[in-house]
Amino acid sequence: MRQKITDDLMQAVVALAQNAGDAIMDIYQAGALVWTEKGDSSPLCQADLQAHAILVAGLAELAPGILIVSEEDGDAAPARPIGGQFWLIDPLDGTKEFISRNDEFTINVALVEDGRPVLGVVLAPALNLAYWGAGGIGAFRADATGTSTIHVAQGLRAGPLRVVASKSHLNEETQEFITGLGPCELVQAGSSLKICRIAEGVADIYPRLGPTCEWDTAAAQAVLEAAGGTVLSVSGQALCYGKPEVLNPFFIASAPGCYLPKTQ
Repeated sequence: MRQKITDDLMQAVVALAQNAGDAIMDIYQAGALVWTEKGDSSPLCQADLQAHAILVAGLAELAPGILIVSEEDGDAAPARPIGGQFWLIDPLDGTKEFISRNDEFTINVALVEDGRPVLGVVLAPALNLAYWGAGGIGAFRADATGTSTIHVAQGLRAGPLRVVASKSHLNEETQEFITGLGPCELVQAGSSLKICRIAEGVADIYPRLGPTCEWDTAAAQAVLEAAGGTVLSVSGQALCYGKPEVLNPFFIASAPGCYLPKTQ
């Protein structure tokens, strides 16, 4: 049995992410933050686990029978199927940003169907900012001023290409790629907000020539594709979710016409 994608489902997932965001912000604003290290040396704090618990319980109630896969499953992680549907969540994307209190951490919730993200919600609770989208429904942005439909930039602009980049991930390969694009201006953003900046039309391209995991990108990819953009490997292939290996290939997220993949 497959979960039908509707606007009601989308709104329910947005509300669930907001519940998790409220719990995260209670911890964020409470004072000193305490964290430990996972096996891969990445940080883990109480906010990760609390958001995980809220999202897993809520999704199980919202869509009974649909497998839920979370970054924080640990040793209990179920196999991610390429076929069929499953929820893919990152309860706190950007735990380092959370600990350093730079506000650009997110909650990512995606519904994956046959290896592709078909519904996504990205919530940045400290920024009071949310994005969501699904094929056939559209893509949306909400902040303190209200909710609006979003689209990628239409057509090539006369000015420099607006490239999303992060100083912490600006390795030599990425710098060479950006140089090869010609005149550019850099747009800074954290975590999965990088892809969402393209979805809302304030950036044109985001090269990620470094490691990411499936739960880092699925939700934002669904938003971007619903807004008219693409996320492709550097060889032009669609990213696949539910692979035996959780790492993504290097990829380029972009608005139409901004990047021509080098096919192999």
